[in-house]
Amino acid sequence: MPSGVILLADGFEEVETLTVVDVLRRCSIETDVAGVSGDIIEGAHGIKVIPDKDIEDVEIDSYDALLLPGGNPGYKNLRSDERVIAMIKTAFAKNKIVAAICAAPLVLADAGILKGKRATIYPGMEDEIVKAGAEFSEDLVVVDGNIITSRGPATAVLFALKLGEILANKEIADRVARRMLLDLIR
Repeated sequence: MPSGVILLADGFEEVETLTVVDVLRRCSIETDVAGVSGDIIEGAHGIKVIPDKDIEDVEIDSYDALLLPGGNPGYKNLRSDERVIAMIKTAFAKNKIVAAICAAPLVLADAGILKGKRATIYPGMEDEIVKAGAEFSEDLVVVDGNIITSRGPATAVLFALKLGEILANKEIADRVARRMLLDLIR
């Protein structure tokens, strides 16, 4: 069974986090939530999440994907945590999926893995990933090798479904999309 771990820090964007976890689990992808800042992590809009595990208990070799939500100050808290940066570098080096949405591609930039890659980010932050050597794309979801990036809360379902397609398969992701009635609004 494919698997992923999403790293949460205080100030995470709730839509991006909960949507991704929900959709991946609907795709039968084992998805753990790992907290980087305690037993209860509070989102940018006051929603509290109890992580499945602490970042110290994450063995990146046990997962196929490492996922980062945005949110302010969530992305800042992720990028200032040396354990997060080290985990990104390890996952990327081992050719695991490394995915980030909203402002979180800046964390990937800090880890040095965006150089020469196409990526997207929350509007207004484009120059920051370009400075890191990335080629900015306005696409809602961008896949370049094992890196997946997306724009923000409104693109969370598309981001999650692309992850589902890559980690499980397109048929499963399409079935989940239909069951969520996305075919009615596409």
